[in-house]
Amino acid sequence: MPRQPRFYYSGAVLHVVQRGNNRAPVFTCAADHRFYLDCLRDASRTHKVSIHAYVLMTNHVHILASPAHERALPRMMQSVGRRYVGRFNFVQRRTGTLWEGRYKATLVDTEAYLFSCLRYIELNPVRAHMVAAPGDYRWSSHRANAFGNDDSVITPHPSFLASGSTNEERRDTYRRMFAEPLHAETIQAIRDATQFEWALGDAAFRAVVETRAGRRADRLPKGRPVTRDKAKSRL
Repeated sequence: MPRQPRFYYSGAVLHVVQRGNNRAPVFTCAADHRFYLDCLRDASRTHKVSIHAYVLMTNHVHILASPAHERALPRMMQSVGRRYVGRFNFVQRRTGTLWEGRYKATLVDTEAYLFSCLRYIELNPVRAHMVAAPGDYRWSSHRANAFGNDDSVITPHPSFLASGSTNEERRDTYRRMFAEPLHAETIQAIRDATQFEWALGDAAFRAVVETRAGRRADRLPKGRPVTRDKAKSRL
C-alpha cells in the first residue's frame, strides 16, 4: 500500500513523533539530549521550521512545528536523523538504524487543539511518572514556554503570543492551563491522529484539509465499499 503524501499547506502546524527502533532507547545520557537539541536547532534554522514545543523521552521524541514550505519538515527531520544517528552509533559502538521507520506527523487544528497539543507534549514525562510536574523535566520546552527560560530551539506560535499583552501575562496564562488535566478523550484523539496520521480536528477542519492538502485526512469508512448493484438493491 503506497504511503500517503505528507500534510502541508501554508500556515500548517504539525505534531511529529519519532520512536526508537523496537522502542529501544535513543537517549542514554545528558550529552545525547544536548546534542539532539543542537541538531534540532541547527536543522530547523537551516530548513525554515519553527519549533513551538518538544519533549525528548527515553525512546522517542515529540515536536510541534510550523514548516515554511512543503519540503521544510522532511528535510529538517532527515538532517537531524543523519547527524544525530551518526554520533550515537559511533559513541555506542553500534551500526544500523536507530529510528522505527519514518516519523509520524499529523496536521493540527490550531484553533481547537494547539494548546492541547502543547500540553500533551510537555506533560509526557508526568504521564510516564518520570517527574511530578512538567517544569521538573529538563529535556522539554516547558521551562521556556511557561517560565521564559532561554531555549534557542523554541519559536512561540502566534496564538501563544496572542494569549497576553506581555511575556509575563502569556507565561502566567500558559502555566494556569497546566493546573487542569487533559481530558482522556483529548489525549486519545491526539494519539489516534498521530498514530494514523489523520488531521487532528473536527469534520469541517478535515474537509478543508483534504481540499488544501490534496490527501485524505480521516480514517476510511469501516466495511467494504458498496457496489452499484448492491446500492440499487437497497432502494
